[in-house]
Amino acid sequence: MSEFHQEGYITTIHGFYELFDPEEHLVRLEEKLEKFSRQMCISLLLPSLYDEIHVPEVLDNIIDQINRVDYLCSVVVALGGAKEEKEFREAKEYFGRLKKEGRDVKVVWVEGPRIGQVFKKLEEQKIPTGVPGKGQSVWITLGYLFASAVSDVIALHDCDIVTYDRLLLGRLIEPTANPNNDFEFCKGYYARISPTEMAMKGRTTRLFVAPFAEALARIMDDRSHQMLEQFFRYHRTFRYPLAGEFSFLARLGRAINIAYDWGLEVSTLSEVYNRLTPKKIAQIDLCKNYEHKHQELSEKNAGSGLHRMVVDIAKFYLNYVRSHGMAIDDSFIDMLQHTYYSTAISFVKSYSDDAESNDLIYDRHYEELTVRYFRDSIVTAWEQASQEKEGTQIPSWNRVVYSAPDIYGDLLAAVEKDNE
Repeated sequence: MSEFHQEGYITTIHGFYELFDPEEHLVRLEEKLEKFSRQMCISLLLPSLYDEIHVPEVLDNIIDQINRVDYLCSVVVALGGAKEEKEFREAKEYFGRLKKEGRDVKVVWVEGPRIGQVFKKLEEQKIPTGVPGKGQSVWITLGYLFASAVSDVIALHDCDIVTYDRLLLGRLIEPTANPNNDFEFCKGYYARISPTEMAMKGRTTRLFVAPFAEALARIMDDRSHQMLEQFFRYHRTFRYPLAGEFSFLARLGRAINIAYDWGLEVSTLSEVYNRLTPKKIAQIDLCKNYEHKHQELSEKNAGSGLHRMVVDIAKFYLNYVRSHGMAIDDSFIDMLQHTYYSTAISFVKSYSDDAESNDLIYDRHYEELTVRYFRDSIVTAWEQASQEKEGTQIPSWNRVVYSAPDIYGDLLAAVEKDNE
């Protein structure tokens, strides 16, 4: 993107390289990262489902691209969905292609019996570990990385990126690995336009998270709750808050709680907000366009698809409001629904105008229907949140080690044994 606008709260790192020679930019970028890697260990965490290894047209390219870089000291795969040992062995062999001189590769079998014993020990100590899913897989795998005590910078991205190339990886890591700046956390962002459908994607961000955070910011401003208004303005600063790509310093990662549900991304942004000053936070334009698998709307099923995603995200935000000094009741939820709906409808008009000027296909009627579904999901989120007293965050590893000081040793032994 050729614009250079700064929101003024966190730093936005734009994609100016697109105006010149992207290949030359990639060469210089990787030279810098290789130089940085001589003084620090840069690790990559890949959350992957077992089924994703059977989509070789996507994952094969990701592995091939990663294998063309020399600045990673370790790659750790958080493997979910592998129920049997033969499935784990298959995945371990598949990801073993990432091994090369100077790079360690491990696969964390999240549902394996050895990691299961680690979970059991934590539960006996009354430490919540969440439920199976991406958040829990990321959390336990971060525990292994912290137990290994070698990583200085950790990057994370998903394994379903159709348009993946190593430029995305390098740009994701550079802001936090670069010793010449102060960034401790960097969030990726990108365009979400389908080149085949000629249409905007990213419905949950466009039609829910952005207008929902905007609505809450306006409500907090009207009620003179400056702390919560600033919190929601911070979330509005991110151009793609639900992006699954981010990098961070390991010392920060040890201190943050991890949400185990679809609130993972907004929860992570909130944890960063609570622990860092804005000058240590950045977002970076990773690539020209980004394509991955899409979730179904599932308007009649609150347990799947975008319906569940919206409920989990709304639930996190509502819990945050309650835990920071503002009571919520049914009248507040009714007002929030109306404020969100009017805000989202104005967003839809803006998206429609944007699409019109760029010759994109845009179904404004369907987008408005989607906003209605999302509006109704706020009630579902409130019903669930009002019954839950502790939220959906798993404690930080700093907190876990305080209560279970031997847990790092247990994790190391489990992962090393599985990977023999």
